[in-house]
Amino acid sequence: MIAAGAGMAAMLPARAQLQIDVTQGVVEPLPIAITDFLSGDQVGADIASVVVADLRRSGLFAPIDKGAFIEKISNPDVAPRFDDWKVINAQALVTGRVTKEPDGRLRAEFRLWDTFAGQQLVGEQFFANPQNWRRVAHIIADTIYERLTGEKGYFDTRIVYVDESGAKNQRVKRLAIMDQDGAGHRYLSDGRSIVLTPRFSPSRQEITYMSYESGQPQVYLLQIETGQRELVGNFPGMTFAPRFSPDGQKVIMSLLRDDGNSNIFTMDLRSRTTTRLTNSNAIDTSPSYSPNGSQIAFTSDRGGRPHIYVMGADGSNPKRVSFGDGIYSTPVWSPRGDLIAFTKQSGGEFQIGVMRTDGSGERILTSGFLQEGPTWAPNGRVLMFFRQPSGSGGPQLFSIDLTGRNEQRIQTPNYGSDPAWSPLLE
Repeated sequence: MIAAGAGMAAMLPARAQLQIDVTQGVVEPLPIAITDFLSGDQVGADIASVVVADLRRSGLFAPIDKGAFIEKISNPDVAPRFDDWKVINAQALVTGRVTKEPDGRLRAEFRLWDTFAGQQLVGEQFFANPQNWRRVAHIIADTIYERLTGEKGYFDTRIVYVDESGAKNQRVKRLAIMDQDGAGHRYLSDGRSIVLTPRFSPSRQEITYMSYESGQPQVYLLQIETGQRELVGNFPGMTFAPRFSPDGQKVIMSLLRDDGNSNIFTMDLRSRTTTRLTNSNAIDTSPSYSPNGSQIAFTSDRGGRPHIYVMGADGSNPKRVSFGDGIYSTPVWSPRGDLIAFTKQSGGEFQIGVMRTDGSGERILTSGFLQEGPTWAPNGRVLMFFRQPSGSGGPQLFSIDLTGRNEQRIQTPNYGSDPAWSPLLE
């Protein structure tokens, strides 16, 4: 549990206007200085290093090397010597302190300064158990990100994915979870049965996934914190694992029924009743709700080859929205509601791209030998996906932002596929 304290009073009454415009096609990273947080041990420097890594990885910030710092901060409650920071072109400055409360909790406080305006932008404090110091760092990074971009951060989140190990023809596939920066890695399944396509609930720390534990595809719900697992149902021939509705009360999936067609169904998780949404002779797969729950994006070959369609949440008025060359699959609606991410096969390559919800403005962010499975960060600005290189080797996780210029490998202990991004932690 992490508690936020009351915001610390600003040292100066005026409000600075320093902000990054993330709506631009190309964003010049903001030079920012992040000092080690004062503490009686290593934790202050450790928290600062995680904040530095988070902000640098976003591609929007350029943390300045500590060796360039002129002023040594001895009291973060006092305004810094702004001229010393302007000399090294630090447009923003972060100072902080970590102390231990009488009950054993950590108290971490920080201030964000606009050095050129000579003003404090943010002052906040957080209380947490000592073992949660990394989460405190991620929350601080999120606060800085939000103040300087005007949008929510995504650092205090987790990734669930399929860990793959062993020979190519004998892969052991286990569910694994980690912080978005790769820390805190642990396994959620033992690898005795194949697991596929985990998906996070948008409203709680719960996932749904497919398993061939009994030799047939089964759908499970798994509570991340308690490890409690629940069988949703047996669905022979299901093409893709279910996704949650925005309120977490339903799952939507593609089922192959006795008529030989793959159609889209929803299941109410309380009553376990299913409702059929599409009824065509085509293959309808990969459904994904819009964030307000009013629409569903899915893939269908009803037009001759797989393309992306959008329909009402009740299955009404299906409309094709993708018209480019190639084969489209795995549409995923952005948490912001403005874009749909997708996988596309074209020109002998697999591409990860985005389009507006009406199909306009299609942009390819990255191309490769074999890559698929996009998943959105909760702020809708970054995607994660997995890529299989040509030749030997296995799939690896990557992230990329909407500019297509900030692609980064996500380190995992083994090979990794099918990532799913959590909502912000509570």
